[in-house]
Amino acid sequence: MSTRLNGTVALVTGASSGIGEATALELASHGAQVAIAARRKDRLDDLAARVAAAGGEALVLETDVTDEAAARAAVEATVAHFGRLDTVIANAGVMLLGPIEDAPIEEWQRMVDLNVLGLLYTSHAALPHLLAAAATEPRHVADLVLISSVAGRVPRVGSGVYNLTKHGIGAFGESLRQEVTKRHVRVSLIEPGAVATELAGHNRPPVLEQLGTRFAGMERMEAEDIADAIGYVVTRPRRVAINEMLIRPTEQDG
Repeated sequence: MSTRLNGTVALVTGASSGIGEATALELASHGAQVAIAARRKDRLDDLAARVAAAGGEALVLETDVTDEAAARAAVEATVAHFGRLDTVIANAGVMLLGPIEDAPIEEWQRMVDLNVLGLLYTSHAALPHLLAAAATEPRHVADLVLISSVAGRVPRVGSGVYNLTKHGIGAFGESLRQEVTKRHVRVSLIEPGAVATELAGHNRPPVLEQLGTRFAGMERMEAEDIADAIGYVVTRPRRVAINEMLIRPTEQDG
């Protein structure tokens, strides 16, 4: 087991599947204690057992980060249990695609609530603890990693509001980076392309059909590919900040 994150604590939101699940395992493999937050407690319990079986420690936090009080409580529970917070992976998100015309407004509300407000609530609650960790042993640096998307760079027909939320994450992250970087809190933006996770499965059938056509024959990335990139970002020396990372399948052209 790597010792690069020994003595540190990480919080991963959206940890019940996909990139969040893989990232919790990745950070634990580097020696971090991990708090895992999501709504599906049964999946979190299974993940915690796998972390423990590998010699790590995980704290299960059944949490809906769209509730500001719940997001704050998850952060405070992490610090109360482990004594500190060094790394936050703001991963919880949803992708609901389709034309803007005649779109179900409730889909827009879900994306804004989770992709934007949930990330803001988590970041705001965590920031004082990250600043405190950056000023102390063992690493004198802390990390806030925001999971965006290639959709945060490239607008597409049928993706307008999802594009809006992911572009917003990038703007927020860069502003916050400038605010805290001299105090050694690194803010990093991860922008995955097509990944084989549950993310697309929440869409309506016509959208799922279009996505299937778009990615037919493409070898998509695995969640572990993104987790590996996140592990790289947060294990850099204190003097190195990876501000932004765009990761696409080799065959993805847009």
